[in-house]
Amino acid sequence: MNGYPDNVGSSGADDTQDGVPKSFGEETREIRIPEVKSPQAFPITGSIYLPETLSYRLKNKLLGQPLVTDKLSEERLSKSIALAILSSDVMSSSAYATEQILTILIPVVGIAAFSLVVPVSIMVLVVLTFVTASYLEVIKAYPRAGGAYVVARDNFGLKVAQVAGVSLLIDYTLTVAVSVSAGTDALTSAIPALDHYNVVLSVIFVMAIAFGNLRGIREAGKTFALPTFLFIFNMGVLIMVGLIRGLLGQLSQAPIHVSGGVAVGHAGSGLLYGASLFIFLKAFANGGTALTGTEAISNGVSIFKNPQPRNARITLVAMSVILGIMFFGVSILARFVHAVPRISGSPTVLSLIAAQVYGHSPIGRFAFYFLQVSTYAILVLAANTSFTGFPFLASFAAEDSFLPRQFSRRGHRLTFSNGIIVLTILAEVLIIATRARVSALISLYAIGVFTGFTMAGAGMVKHHLVKKGDHWKRRAVINGAAAVLSLLVDLIFAVTKFTSGAWVILVVAPILVFSFIRLNKQYRNEEEELESGVSLASEVPAMRRHVVIVMVDRLDLATARALEYAKALVTDEIRAVHFVLANRKARELEKEWSRLATVKIDLEFIEVVDRRLRRAALELVAEVLADRETEVTVLLPRRAYPRIWSRVLHDQTADSIADVISQLPHVNATIVPFHVAGVSSGKSKLRVQFKNEVREQKKAEEAVTEEITHELVPGSHPIGSLPWRTTCRIAGRVKSVRVQSLDSVPSLAARVEDPTGGLLLVFAGRRSVPGMEPGRLITAVGVVGDVGGHLAMMNPDYEFLASPDGSEVG
Repeated sequence: MNGYPDNVGSSGADDTQDGVPKSFGEETREIRIPEVKSPQAFPITGSIYLPETLSYRLKNKLLGQPLVTDKLSEERLSKSIALAILSSDVMSSSAYATEQILTILIPVVGIAAFSLVVPVSIMVLVVLTFVTASYLEVIKAYPRAGGAYVVARDNFGLKVAQVAGVSLLIDYTLTVAVSVSAGTDALTSAIPALDHYNVVLSVIFVMAIAFGNLRGIREAGKTFALPTFLFIFNMGVLIMVGLIRGLLGQLSQAPIHVSGGVAVGHAGSGLLYGASLFIFLKAFANGGTALTGTEAISNGVSIFKNPQPRNARITLVAMSVILGIMFFGVSILARFVHAVPRISGSPTVLSLIAAQVYGHSPIGRFAFYFLQVSTYAILVLAANTSFTGFPFLASFAAEDSFLPRQFSRRGHRLTFSNGIIVLTILAEVLIIATRARVSALISLYAIGVFTGFTMAGAGMVKHHLVKKGDHWKRRAVINGAAAVLSLLVDLIFAVTKFTSGAWVILVVAPILVFSFIRLNKQYRNEEEELESGVSLASEVPAMRRHVVIVMVDRLDLATARALEYAKALVTDEIRAVHFVLANRKARELEKEWSRLATVKIDLEFIEVVDRRLRRAALELVAEVLADRETEVTVLLPRRAYPRIWSRVLHDQTADSIADVISQLPHVNATIVPFHVAGVSSGKSKLRVQFKNEVREQKKAEEAVTEEITHELVPGSHPIGSLPWRTTCRIAGRVKSVRVQSLDSVPSLAARVEDPTGGLLLVFAGRRSVPGMEPGRLITAVGVVGDVGGHLAMMNPDYEFLASPDGSEVG
């Protein structure tokens, strides 16, 4: 049956054939209705095989396979792992903060320094308490990321925020150098034979930490979690054992006059035992280095698992409590045993305390070395706080156009790779320049971080005064107190450490702030120039004529490809031009060209008497433009060579000509590349081929079972096998969205893919769909139709499953 009623126009079956009537006695032939071809799904992204470059394959070997943006949510961390990543800097400072206090006090008041170290430590803890409380408010007000830079930017403006940004970037860089250098000192305290290799070891350690971060923050967390927790455990054991032995009177006091130790002064009278207020405050400022890194959690809120603000606040409190216990415990034990810092930094005060507390028994020696190993590990890995904070902060500044925008782009493994690489280089330079000496670096330290504390607190005060949220007065007092205390520490540090190296920061920081502001002005000027008159320029009518000029140096495959491309263009005239620099070469080219039967393009020879090739090209194009009605496209064949030495052997004439002539209006310089490598072996062009169908199908089937969308939306149908003209539910990722201009018929089309194929979601009558953007996970229900031979749904019902970064589902 072909869809016609039986016996039409006749009373008998003899007058019909297959239900189709005969016409006027003629024998009829069978009428065949053409078969309607079903639409096909779009091929999934990646189904076309494109060989990767050698450098990219090496990157995959070193760093692992690239992570897609959806994996960003999987890279988020639990509270315990985040504590290890973000607080290793703060935790590790308890290993040397007390030593830095004693380094200032002992040369002035001698043995009385061990009586002053406890009150100085208490003052540092007071500042820590207020700074912690301040940042708890910051995280609450800025639940995505609320470091000093963001707070200052939102409350004081972008330019003022650069003061906080520069200060913290400097501090993050110094944190890496100080932490790694101090870690190397801890290692050489346990193994004195390595003392001469401090610089080499420090450089290697920084590179190892950078490599771990380039592989991805979750893998870095796994790497750094164990050393952090081992250090906390060892410090807890040391403090408990030391306090018990000290209270029982079992700790002996070491002599303070030791070889290699700092000079020992003489105690005086009075509340400060003869120390001036200047010296006391200088020791307090040195102890303030214990707080460096406190801001890292507020900067890194976005790497926490949900609920992010709550988890970040809990982690911040835990970090501060643990830090306070360890720092104060070491100060009390130093008072018990009278550990004197060494000029060289090795052995460290912490190792001297451990030696006294644990004694010389086998168990004691094991505990001593175990502590030294964990101290070495935490100090080296403490630099990881900066490898998290520096790239995030740099990305914020880059998004605001105060740093090059390359800092805002996530790399191969979803990390801000450019920030990590720049931080690594700067830290290595500092380590090599100071020979990895902590004493040389500490003078530059902490000014940046306390400037950040000050601006974060002050910015939050303004935030509370403007927003007037719940309990805003109490919160404003907390943030204000933290800002004042941090400012005082900053001023103390600047004054007491000025001649010791703080002047460098006080000079460099303003220069960097000025540079950032100038860079921002440059970006704004460029954007204004590019954006002004866009609408007017897009409405300018096309020029009346279009002339294509093909530059011909010699007749080869590169030139043939350019001529082929020229013929594919819509043009009024095609001109092939050779600039004569050598008459012999021109004559040979003329003979070769005249023998070509299929080109059908005249070759024009132009004399260049002064051999200024770029000037000749410029004059030629200007002559064509003289009528003011012509658009010119200049095609420049470029022979691309894969090997570096091959590139050196050939000039870049095409690029230089393009640079010159593209400055003229209505001139389009187009480089037509031809890859020379492998011509003899048949590999002159990058081959594009489909993967083996069986392997591809297997890969698609395996991917379907793992696809997040099908886990979130039970009952969704694989796109690759959708039945035509039926109502189905699909789930997938928005791969592309077509945006139309204002004068087009209103319609929005989004291509959605799952691992089996893709289809179009067409929204007729709509120019935009809120939230419809590449990368979003979406589920849609509609009738499967056909657009251009591919599967499509017209005006389907839809629901978004997650944002492009995977941060919200539901």
